[in-house]
Amino acid sequence: MPNVRFSEAVTSFYVDTALRVSRTVHVSQDNDLQAVPSTLVHPGDRLLFADFAQQVLTNFPATQITSLRDVEELHMEKNAIHNIPEEIKFLRNLKVLYLNDNCIDSLCEELGELTTLVRLDLSNNPIGCSNSIEVISALHNIQELRLYNTQLEEFPAEFCKKLIHLELLGLSGNKLRSLPKEIINLVKLKEIYLQKNKFESFPLELCQLSELEVLDMEGNSLRVLPKEIACLQKLEKLYLAFNRLQSLPNSLSSCEQLIVLDVAGNSLQDLPQSIAQLAYLKELGLSHNDLRVFPLQLCKVTSLQVLYLQNTGIKTMPSNFINLGKIQFLDLSQNCLHYFPAEICSLLNLQMLSLDDNRIHKIPAEVNKLANLKVLGLTGNKLKAFPEQICFLESLEKLYLGQDQGKKFAVVPENIGQLKNLKELYLENNSLEFLPATIKLLEKLEILDCQNNILKELPESICELKGLQRLLLQYNQLTSLPKDLDRLQKLKVLILDDNPMSDPPVNICSQGIPAVWKYLQEKRLRHVKATKIQAWWRGLMVRKGLGCFARLQAELRKARKEKQEKGKKGSAKGKKGKGSGKGQRPSAGKSKKK
Repeated sequence: MPNVRFSEAVTSFYVDTALRVSRTVHVSQDNDLQAVPSTLVHPGDRLLFADFAQQVLTNFPATQITSLRDVEELHMEKNAIHNIPEEIKFLRNLKVLYLNDNCIDSLCEELGELTTLVRLDLSNNPIGCSNSIEVISALHNIQELRLYNTQLEEFPAEFCKKLIHLELLGLSGNKLRSLPKEIINLVKLKEIYLQKNKFESFPLELCQLSELEVLDMEGNSLRVLPKEIACLQKLEKLYLAFNRLQSLPNSLSSCEQLIVLDVAGNSLQDLPQSIAQLAYLKELGLSHNDLRVFPLQLCKVTSLQVLYLQNTGIKTMPSNFINLGKIQFLDLSQNCLHYFPAEICSLLNLQMLSLDDNRIHKIPAEVNKLANLKVLGLTGNKLKAFPEQICFLESLEKLYLGQDQGKKFAVVPENIGQLKNLKELYLENNSLEFLPATIKLLEKLEILDCQNNILKELPESICELKGLQRLLLQYNQLTSLPKDLDRLQKLKVLILDDNPMSDPPVNICSQGIPAVWKYLQEKRLRHVKATKIQAWWRGLMVRKGLGCFARLQAELRKARKEKQEKGKKGSAKGKKGKGSGKGQRPSAGKSKKK
């Protein structure tokens, strides 16, 4: 099953007028903006929002600055702009500026004159190698600054002294090893993103930012989380995944407002007992740690709704796991479970369950209690046959039963048609020779993956899956397709590679869906013509007075039969004459008879 990553908080900015010009921008052959569309610029009108994103521009529209003098939000991201012109200083009302994903390697001094700017994004530009980045320190009113992937090796201390209104600071994807001690001046800072840098120790200065709500240091080399983390009592989201942590401090429980804690991909073998005191914790990521035993203290965190335990070496689940009745998402994939934990069947709010790549050999009948389950992953287990118990999970929308590592299924049961809400069905890497006709009852099915089986034919009923968008059938033994498969008008992907196809032939299949549909339609048309010709011939026989077609057919069969009998008699005579010819000795019995 696909991993689900905790989403990063995204803020929005409200503007009075949202006149988007991205669909009507005029771009010259030199990829330079010629003009702001006149339809949007009228005397007396105030253009407050302009979007020139993804227009393949190589130059900032300096000549059109006067037309944008009232703009408060300007989007220039995802172009090929190399420089910011000095004319930008005339945008006196600009509050939001997006210049991320360009080719800017230096900043002009005039950028510092945009004193009304509250949000600036310069991510994915190589500006970190230039001293010109210091100009940002002049933007005293800036509240959100994003400098992701800008090749920064050091965060300027000057920023910490002058940008005292900062609430969001994005520095992920750089080369930072430390932060300046002056960062404690950012007393209003609520969110800081330091993911994928080169930190080997936790910056203690961060623990003095008492307003901090989101702290992301995923993908560094941290070995210890200091006890001073307890000072961040407003912290709501803490991301520390893929570091080198061997333990968590007991003082973490002082972060009483914590909602999300992600410590996946570390070297944890246990959790502090105090974690049970995190009364508001809803999402906990523990995947890829060496726990081996389910931490009993987690059973007291009854607020949990999302729990990741992928690849943690867990073999059993404790009986009091049923206390976590609010769990909606549970990932227990890639563990050592030999059975489907019965305790899970008591989690009535469960919507997503991943048990892929375990050693489960049987599904309990009690699984039908999971009335709200929408996604179920059982890929790569030791199930001996398709688990029919799951056919009673009527709310199921996605079912993963591919067996690339586990035992393979030979049959899909007829009652799979009970899964009326199923949208995605994955049955790859099994030993299926056919699919049941009841598959037509999966009216909401959008994806059907049957690759790498031994399918020899498809049921005609598959043509009734009107919502099917992806049909994966590579590596099977199919020679033909259902004659009405082209009824699947929503189908976007049809893969038939490595099948001994003859109807349609391989060269047609390799050309894609339009070619396959054309072949099926032409074949159907030929059949219709042949039927008409046969009907015409039958009618002609009747009209000519040669009798009823059925009687004519009977007489024809009778004539053929008589002809065959005469041929047999003639053959018998020939054999008798051959036996009495020259050189043959008649048997004693025949001589006496003569």
